[in-house]
Amino acid sequence: MTVNPLLRARIATMALFFASGASYATWGVHIPTIKARFALSDAELSVAMFAVAGGAILAMKSLGAWVARVGSDRASVQGALAFALSTALLMAMPGFWTLLPLLALFGAANAAYDVAMNAQAATVEAHCGKPIMSGLHGMFSLGGMIGAAVGGSLIAAGVAPLAHCIGMAIITAAVALLSSRVLLADHPPVPLGAGQHRQANRLLWILGILAFFGLVGEGAMYDWSAVYMKETVGATPYWVGWGYAAFSAGMAGGRFGGDWLRARLGAVQLLRWSGWTGFVGIVLALLWPDTAPTLIGFALMGLGAANLVPIFFVGASRIEGVTPAEGIASVARLAYVGMLLGPVLIGALTHATSLRVGLALVAASVALIAIAGPRQLRRVAVG
Repeated sequence: MTVNPLLRARIATMALFFASGASYATWGVHIPTIKARFALSDAELSVAMFAVAGGAILAMKSLGAWVARVGSDRASVQGALAFALSTALLMAMPGFWTLLPLLALFGAANAAYDVAMNAQAATVEAHCGKPIMSGLHGMFSLGGMIGAAVGGSLIAAGVAPLAHCIGMAIITAAVALLSSRVLLADHPPVPLGAGQHRQANRLLWILGILAFFGLVGEGAMYDWSAVYMKETVGATPYWVGWGYAAFSAGMAGGRFGGDWLRARLGAVQLLRWSGWTGFVGIVLALLWPDTAPTLIGFALMGLGAANLVPIFFVGASRIEGVTPAEGIASVARLAYVGMLLGPVLIGALTHATSLRVGLALVAASVALIAIAGPRQLRRVAVG
């Protein structure tokens, strides 16, 4: 039986997103391993984590042009192979100072893979004629959850970290190579005049700033949800980790249902509802700091945050005169900065006041998206 080429491309893109999430989770579960192996202080570990983020942010400047030049189909494969190689080497470095440049390369390779596969996702969605981006991001989330669970189980079973990283690298490389023949070629952009080019850049900056605020909230939930559960809610040790789990469950559910919602509500309405859902969730957690209400609030925040980045990426991919790769890279760069700075800003506010005040920044960020985002999104042909 012959499989529809468009369906094959969609399945291959789903596999790329899943492998990306699982590979990144491999790094996440081995952060404590790296800390113990090199006897790092918290400050030194922060430098290592910043190297990953810094490598990604620096690479974003040129990634859009590179993906546009080689095509998102080829770039997805090449980015995945580079990411697989850097993943395989994570546990092979002999010392901390040799690890740092590798982590920067790991971050850059992850960014290349991320931009390329999102550009390919935009191309596949354009061919499909219906929303699929949120579901693909859901596959990334699912890959992260399964990758973290498998990684934790392998650590508990005493599997060597190097073997784990090499195994994950082989899987990622295999997915990339198997996908290479079925991914789709990009549509060429329509050339613009000077005035239109300035307008396109302005729209990209607006979407990027909105994505920045969206990732401020997402990054904060990754880093501060467990702390809030322990120190503000006073949850028992069993329930502390459930704050992040509730947020992640909301994210996964929102992403797998996001395409259905965007097809029926449209991107503008979905963005508005997403922002207000996240706002209500955080306000509930802040005003009622008890275990059950906080978990419900964090789940609502995950539900609200789930479709922000997919909507912004689709919007960036449809700005006239800009290739999907260049548009997504521009928006993703500011989004990465938000992910990096969000937890730091909240930490500074927490130090000066309290964690509840710090997390109020998350509420303000998603409220801003709910208020300002729909008006700006109407200027981009995204449904």
